[in-house]
Amino acid sequence: MRGSVIAMDRIAGRQAAARIVDGELDDLLVDSADDRVRPGAIYRAKAGRPLKGQGGMILEAPDGPLFLRHAKGIAQGDTVLVQASTYAEREKAAPATQRILFKGRHAMLTPGAPGQNISRAIMDRERRAALQGILAEVELPEGMGLVLRTAADMAEDQDIREEIARLADIADKVLDESRPGRPARLLDGPSAPELALRDWPRSSVLDDKPGSFARFGADEMIDALRSPHVMLGEGSLVVEPTRALVAVDVNSAGSSSTAAGLKANLVALRALPRALRLRGLGGQVVIDLAPLAMRDRRRVEDTAKSAFRACPVDTTFAGWTPLGHMECLRKRERLPLHEVMT
Repeated sequence: MRGSVIAMDRIAGRQAAARIVDGELDDLLVDSADDRVRPGAIYRAKAGRPLKGQGGMILEAPDGPLFLRHAKGIAQGDTVLVQASTYAEREKAAPATQRILFKGRHAMLTPGAPGQNISRAIMDRERRAALQGILAEVELPEGMGLVLRTAADMAEDQDIREEIARLADIADKVLDESRPGRPARLLDGPSAPELALRDWPRSSVLDDKPGSFARFGADEMIDALRSPHVMLGEGSLVVEPTRALVAVDVNSAGSSSTAAGLKANLVALRALPRALRLRGLGGQVVIDLAPLAMRDRRRVEDTAKSAFRACPVDTTFAGWTPLGHMECLRKRERLPLHEVMT
């Protein structure tokens, strides 16, 4: 099937959303369990014990402990307003930040970071001028910033105004509850369907009725993700999460020559962001490449950086190990699929 489809259904009893492009699974979001800290949730938390030598602090929150990396000036027992930034590793506190964001599809409010900005991806001068007019109309509390996201380019002006008003109302209520008090969740993190509608490109087909995964073949595509193997035209990828890191092995198609290895590496690195995204994998990623000549490292590195820039999950290229492995650090903003399907 040509074109894109957004299907919303359930996996292992949890809400999920799948984006299918030209008959292939392109993205997948799955909800966490109800009692797990969800990225985007905002908490009134209580400062607990500091972590000496790390500059961080453990916070007490109703859904479990949070880890605040930069806790300078916060004393034990203080009330802190924070937002969960990523999923936690097993048996660890979920990372949180004091940089609060209220994000919608077209706009984002930034308390404590004043200023008004428009996404650089919106290039058309007339459209930018129209959006500047919308920004000029907006009245926000002192210290509140506003960013118009890329999706505002194709949105109706009235829809943008209404979303800004809705976000401002939410922000006002949440910030009003930030005064000292018992730990509480002030705003739920977005569910998988909510994230899909907020962040994914619009699709010609949206099916949120039960059984949508089966109707579009998404259930079979998702089941195939149980295998760590990703077959490519030139070789294959093996993606295996461990407790410490995600190990990726690139295999060339039956040849040990550096020419075949280079070809396999380029194809594999273009496919890797999607393979990680669909499996919900983040953290440290170590890539064992196919045979590669030293002179080709820059080309391979540029290909990897370009592929990860196009992925919606933030990924940083960390460098090369002494053994010639490539290392990346990827944000843990997705729930690992193997935790859901086991």
